[in-house]
Amino acid sequence: MKPKTPFPLQIHNCIHGGRVVGERGLSLPLEGWSGLQAWPHGQWEKMIRHTFPTPTNSPLVLVPGGNPITFHVEFHLQNQKNQPFLFRLIDLTKPSKKKQLNMAQGQLPTYDIVIFGASGFTGKYVVREALKFLDSPNSPLKTLALAGRNSSKLSETLKWASTSHPAVPFLIADTSDPLSLRRMALQTRLVLNCVGPFRLYGNPVVSACVDAGCDYLDICGEPEFMERMEAFYHEKAVEKGSLVISACGFDSIPAELGLMFNSRNWVSPAVPNRVEAYLSLESDKRIVGNFGTFESAVLGVANADKLAELRLSRPKRSRPPIPGPAPQRGSTIEHQKKIGLWAVKLPSADAIVVRRTLSILTNNPSGLEGVFEDPKQAEKRAAFWSTIKPAHFGVKIATKNLLGLLGFFPVGLSIGLLGMFSFGRWLLLKFPSFFTLGGFRKSGPTEEEVASASFKMWFVGHGFSDSNLVSEGSAKPDTEIITRIMGPEIGYLTTPIILVQCALIILKQRGDLPKGGVFPPGIVFGPTDLQDRLQENGISFDLISKSDIST
Repeated sequence: MKPKTPFPLQIHNCIHGGRVVGERGLSLPLEGWSGLQAWPHGQWEKMIRHTFPTPTNSPLVLVPGGNPITFHVEFHLQNQKNQPFLFRLIDLTKPSKKKQLNMAQGQLPTYDIVIFGASGFTGKYVVREALKFLDSPNSPLKTLALAGRNSSKLSETLKWASTSHPAVPFLIADTSDPLSLRRMALQTRLVLNCVGPFRLYGNPVVSACVDAGCDYLDICGEPEFMERMEAFYHEKAVEKGSLVISACGFDSIPAELGLMFNSRNWVSPAVPNRVEAYLSLESDKRIVGNFGTFESAVLGVANADKLAELRLSRPKRSRPPIPGPAPQRGSTIEHQKKIGLWAVKLPSADAIVVRRTLSILTNNPSGLEGVFEDPKQAEKRAAFWSTIKPAHFGVKIATKNLLGLLGFFPVGLSIGLLGMFSFGRWLLLKFPSFFTLGGFRKSGPTEEEVASASFKMWFVGHGFSDSNLVSEGSAKPDTEIITRIMGPEIGYLTTPIILVQCALIILKQRGDLPKGGVFPPGIVFGPTDLQDRLQENGISFDLISKSDIST
């Protein structure tokens, strides 16, 4: 459909610092601004650029596309000190009687973050974590809303999460109601999606966010969902300026940052060949997982063929050059003496997500350009990625004794066998505690079980002390570097910490991040201060040892 006649957007008297809703008028402080850029959001059709200095009464002409009800466009600005600011304008045209939205939507309040699924098992812990940073000193989180199907449950969540009962508004939204999701996405800069399994409920949320041009983070650990969202929405998300990033929880930030941390300890001319991660879950009480995680695993087994079909239909990903031979297949059970653990391969999303990041890095050796980054930031980004050396990567679940490890086998067999047919899946989801020996239950863990749990994730890297050794065909890795990440319980404590810190980075550093697209977390957050932020919030990164293993 052809654009309507352009109309002038008058730049005049100023209100600093936030989102503006008005009658075709944007109020901004123009003194000191060096540039203005507006890219398509919602129904906007084309990129518009406008460069200052110009007289303050000079109009900026924007061309609306089609026959939208709501014009939705973001302005990313940068002053002479290269400090990015974000503004958003919502403008209204005459409503169509056939549209379900009306002009009242233009007057809806707007928020920095909306937590969708806030009353769920994980969502309520995300709310509690986010409230720590709401309107606190130096925090970019000034406004927050909770979204879900039931306002009374949202109210209960807020009371549980905060004794002070802050005035946080509720939005009613449901994955079965696209209009409610669209309305939610239009009211925020960023949606944190905590509603899983994502293969069942995630697609309409991503679609709404991309259409509205807002950013999206989730805590998904489901490879098929992540890769399908990339296939469906990447190009549109780039066009709309919407960042869509899954796996922003324990799946798979510790794996991504952990590999990068280990890699950066291989100082040239040393190079890694492979890094194996060993995940050890610890607790004084029983370790109990989220039922949603268990359901996702069961459905993942049931839909494994769909993931294979999706990959066959997509172009093959670039493979990074890794020095030395590919690691040989080892024994099913490994005794890793250096860290005192018994381990077996863990079929998780971590290795898949890491490979996606390394593939993107192969095609973009300096990382992804920020939408409004200055030359200094671009240099910093390139310098960071120059220290990251690709390696073969895998993940194993580990315990301190062999007997503890053997308990994983009946659970894995139950999911692997029963998950292949419908009645078996019904049994698994009906009686999760029975088939997982108490490892998962529908009620989830108690608060005491959550508080007592913790994790350690060891990264054991093998490589070469000198990259020149790789040219010798018979050369074997002669160096070992061991690093470690430690933190609190993975599903309800570590995951909210990670998700909220990722969100704060997006709010504060949006101009340094890609304009839009569907990405794994590592390629976006790797060069940011995410590791430092996690360390400040109870998740530690440690270098354990460097040793010669040539003898």
